[in-house]
Formats: sequence, structure tokens, C-alpha cells
Amino acid sequence: MKDTVETARTDSSRPSDTLTIRPVLPGDYDEVARITRTAYLEAGYFADVDHPYMAVLSDVAHRAEHAEIWVAERGGRVVGSVALTFEGQRYTDIAIAGELEFRMLAVDPAVQRGGIGRAMVEAIIAHARTLPGINAVSLTSGSNMVRAHRLYESLGFHRVPERDWLVPNEDILLWVFRLEL
Repeated sequence: MKDTVETARTDSSRPSDTLTIRPVLPGDYDEVARITRTAYLEAGYFADVDHPYMAVLSDVAHRAEHAEIWVAERGGRVVGSVALTFEGQRYTDIAIAGELEFRMLAVDPAVQRGGIGRAMVEAIIAHARTLPGINAVSLTSGSNMVRAHRLYESLGFHRVPERDWLVPNEDILLWVFRLEL
């Protein structure tokens, strides 16, 4: 990724409305953890902060060691984040050869429905198109994450049900989506 990708995402042209997508910095880790936990909890994906996956979502430093993390920033504030990974890497769930996988896409609930998630996925797709040997973008999404599914499908992702999987020791079905580039 270039250092930043700037995209105007609102009707206003005020500088505070410009969305910047950039690599995460260590100073962003606490805010990324807060946003990710809050987004997942408020969407109802987990009952409470004691769910074991909350610890995974909170450990941004570990994620940054093993995946590429981007943040969305608006008005000097981090408002979203996402992790990118490739086949064989530690945070990879489903990427196969030729795929860029993204995970843990989260937007601060205080600013959701403002185009931030869409802008981040569009930036991921644009980035994937620049990577040699990458011909698709993939992701997993909980079968109950209906709003996210609508976003992915509106951007051209298709379900790949033969690659769906159950989280070990959980009763959570994860659906796989893929976009051919």
C-alpha cells in the first residue's frame, strides 16, 4: 500500500470529512482494539466482553506482527480498521494461492453507515489489483453478519459455500466470500 489513500466520502468538502486509509501505527493500537471490540459487540456477534474472541480482537500488536493492518482516519481520529493476509500466514483463515484475504473489518459504531467500510473494502480491492500473482480477494463472515454481506455483495463478492467452515469448539458458521479481480 502507498502510505495513504485519501477518499472523500461525504457530501461536504471540509477537510475533516476526508477519509484517509493508511497503515496502522503503534499509537493506534488501543483505538483499533476499542473500535473492533465495540463494533463486534454492538452488532451482536458476541454476547459479552468475556467471549474468548474478544482477546484476539484486542491484541492488535500481535495482529500487526503477523498481518498488515490498515486504519481509516477521519478528522485526525481512527474510525475503522482491517487486517490483510495471504495464504500461509498466521492470521489467514481461508486464503489460497492467488488470494488476498481481509479480516476483522470494523468501523466505529458512532460513525457506521457513513461509507467508511465501503471505502476500506474498495481500497483493499484496488490494492489487490496491484499485487503480482493476486487474482482474487477473499474473506469470511459470520452467517449472521447480514449488513456486512450486503456490502460485500454490492461490491461484487460472491458466496463460495463449499469453502464455508465452522469455528473450532464453537457453533459459529463462517461463510466465505470471494471477488475475482
